Amino acid sequence: MTSPPPQQATQVRLRNSVEQFYPVIQRPVDGASGRIWAVGAVHGEIYKLEMLHDALAAKLQPGDRIVYLGNLIGHGYDTVEVLNEILRFRCWFLARPPFVHIDDFIVLRGQQEEMFQKLLQIQFAAEPQELLAWMLEHGLETTLLGYGTDAAAAFKAAREGTLGLTYWTTDIRKRLKAQPGHETLITKLKRAAYADTKSLLFVSAGLDDTKPLVGQTDALWWAPRAFEAISAPYREYGRIVRGYDPDHRGFVETDHTYSLDGGAGRGGVLIAACLGFDGDLQEILTV
Repeated sequence: MTSPPPQQATQVRLRNSVEQFYPVIQRPVDGASGRIWAVGAVHGEIYKLEMLHDALAAKLQPGDRIVYLGNLIGHGYDTVEVLNEILRFRCWFLARPPFVHIDDFIVLRGQQEEMFQKLLQIQFAAEPQELLAWMLEHGLETTLLGYGTDAAAAFKAAREGTLGLTYWTTDIRKRLKAQPGHETLITKLKRAAYADTKSLLFVSAGLDDTKPLVGQTDALWWAPRAFEAISAPYREYGRIVRGYDPDHRGFVETDHTYSLDGGAGRGGVLIAACLGFDGDLQEILTV
C-alpha cells in the first residue's frame, strides 16, 4: 500500500483523556510553516473580530494553526455574532487544502465562558444571589442580553428560589441550543494547549507555577497576577502565552511569557500574535 503524502500524514492523531482538555499542537510536517496564531481576548466585539479574521485570511500559510485564548464573550454586546463568526471562520479554516486537522483550530475557555457555564447550574449554588451579582459585575450581563434575558430576570428568578432559577436556566439553555453550534462550542472549550516540543504553552489568563498543568484547576482563569509574577521557566515549557490581562496593557513580552490583551470589548484593540513553533515572535496583528 502506498504511504500517504507528507501533508496528510497527521490525519490520525491518538489522544488520551488528558489531551481532550489540553490539546497538543503537533510539530509541522515537512514543507509546512508550523506557525501558530494566538488570538487575545475578544470580549464580544464582532467588528474587530471580523477585521482580524480578514487580516488572518490574507496571511495564513499551509501548516498554520490558530489558538483563541478564551474570553470570546462578555463585556461587549455581540455575544451571538462573535460565536457565529468563530464557527464560520473555523469551517473556512478547516476546509483549506491540502489538509487541516481539527486540532489545528483550538479555542480555550476563559473567565467569561467559565462563568457562563457556572451560570447554567446556578440553581445548585449555596448563595445564588451573591454569586449572580458577582458574575454580573465581572461582565456576564452582556452575555445574558445576547441570549434574550437580563439581570432583572436573573434576580427575579433568584428571589423565587431553586425552582425559579431552574426554569430560568432551562430557558437560557433552550436559547443556546437554538443558535446552531453554540452549545457544542461552549461545552467543548479546552483548558490549555501546548506544542508537542513544549516550546509554547497557551493559557487564557493565569497560571500557578507551583502546580503541574493538569493540576491548575481555576488558576487558568482566575490567577492573572500569578502569571505576571512568573520570572523563571515554568517546568519544561519554553514560553507561556495568555490572552487576558486585567490591566489590558496590549502586547507584553517578558523572558518567559507573552500577553495579548489590548482591551477589545472595552474600547481597546484586538491582538493576535504569530509565533514560530519554537516560540519566536514573528508578527503582531492589531485591529
